[in-house]
Amino acid sequence: MSIILNQVAPDFALFDQQNQQHQLKDYRGKWLLLYFYPKDNTPGCTVEACTLRDRWGEFVKLNAVVLGISADSVSSHQKFSEKHSLPFPILADEKKTMLKAYGVLAEKSMFGKTFLGIKRSSFLIDPEGKIAKIYQSVKPAVHAEQVLADIRKLS
Repeated sequence: MSIILNQVAPDFALFDQQNQQHQLKDYRGKWLLLYFYPKDNTPGCTVEACTLRDRWGEFVKLNAVVLGISADSVSSHQKFSEKHSLPFPILADEKKTMLKAYGVLAEKSMFGKTFLGIKRSSFLIDPEGKIAKIYQSVKPAVHAEQVLADIRKLS
């Protein structure tokens, strides 16, 4: 599926690292950053999560919520979240339904082998539940600042 600006964001129902279910409707009235990342405890994913963590207070002040999503398990997310003191939920999409709905699965290659993997991408959803901004080829170290600037500009 291809996501476009101003469309209603695809719904979801997934569990986080605390085994709590999250759905799109839970965030109506708030800005919502859905950030998709390849794997817990890998260098780029850790940088991205920790940068979002370090700017968490600014997200809260802007009435914004952050949800991380990968295909890792609830248990893996729990360890990752605890290790890095993440204040936001990380959703486990082991069946890859949300990953497919948001179009973030792509063919990748490493060491000469091709596989289906997660493109580091994010979607900023406005308080009405529509896609306000799409971030492709996210740079982990600067992503939080980009999103905060966009929320300020779009609010």
